[in-house]
Amino acid sequence: MSDMILDLSDDAKEYGRQALRAFEAAGGDQLVQQAESKPEDRAALVEPVLAGLGAFELDPRTDTDGLEAAAALCRSAGYWALPYPVAERLSAPSGLDVDGLVVVSENRPSAPLAGLESHWAAVTLTGRCSSVTSVGPAGAGFVTELELSALHADRAADVALGLVLPSWTLLGMLDRALELTVAHVSLRKQFGQTLSSFQGVQFQLTDAEVERSGVDILAKYALWSIGAGRPEALDDALALRLAALEAAEIVFRVCHQLHGAVGFCDETTLSWLSRYSQPLRRLPFGLSATRDRLTRAVGGHGLTGLYT
Repeated sequence: MSDMILDLSDDAKEYGRQALRAFEAAGGDQLVQQAESKPEDRAALVEPVLAGLGAFELDPRTDTDGLEAAAALCRSAGYWALPYPVAERLSAPSGLDVDGLVVVSENRPSAPLAGLESHWAAVTLTGRCSSVTSVGPAGAGFVTELELSALHADRAADVALGLVLPSWTLLGMLDRALELTVAHVSLRKQFGQTLSSFQGVQFQLTDAEVERSGVDILAKYALWSIGAGRPEALDDALALRLAALEAAEIVFRVCHQLHGAVGFCDETTLSWLSRYSQPLRRLPFGLSATRDRLTRAVGGHGLTGLYT
């Protein structure tokens, strides 16, 4: 993976398409609604599907093909707002007897782990690693505060993957939000014309698509950076997260504006996507805090990039 290739392999893309179909066959948009009513059932709803896809056999840490397949799977999970921390499961570190890894803030560490009985590790941006000993009551988006027990291990090398794969999940949500909105404005009429025919609507959709496609490219770059073992991988992961959060602000704002009030109703898929994008956008830290951490990391020398 030393040569920069701005696309996933054909096998990884096909794996992502198979995952999309498998999640749809398992219930599609109904999965998140079922899980919200019974968070303790969400593992039973999703894990058999993931097992059938061979997701738990993927090795994104040492295998290039596995890394690309993991990214494609996370994107497909985001597309359906899958009520399960797929990216966090795939980020499980080697050498620890845990099922997954969550990147957490130093203060009030939280993660969308409510209702799951798996064994988890948590790591801060500095690499301080802990085991999750218990979780608090479930909040919105399955988020719960975590009780941690420190482990005598520096897992700084695990942080980049733990930030990048959830960004692929968020990218899948942006894919779906724009797809739903394009379909909506192509059907709805105003003054005898479809909304999609109005220039103002086209400009808004173009702005949103530019943001989404930018995240698409940066996500592939950050994935390559991890696979190539670059020392700047964490900087690239933070840059991807910042871009994904900025894009999410614009994409969901445009999509909600063009849907109108119905976009906030449970009857529309956009409402569920928007709601379940919030944990990804706010944890382990939100837009301002991500910008601050990236600035502190690279402010003196800037991002390395391809041509430095």
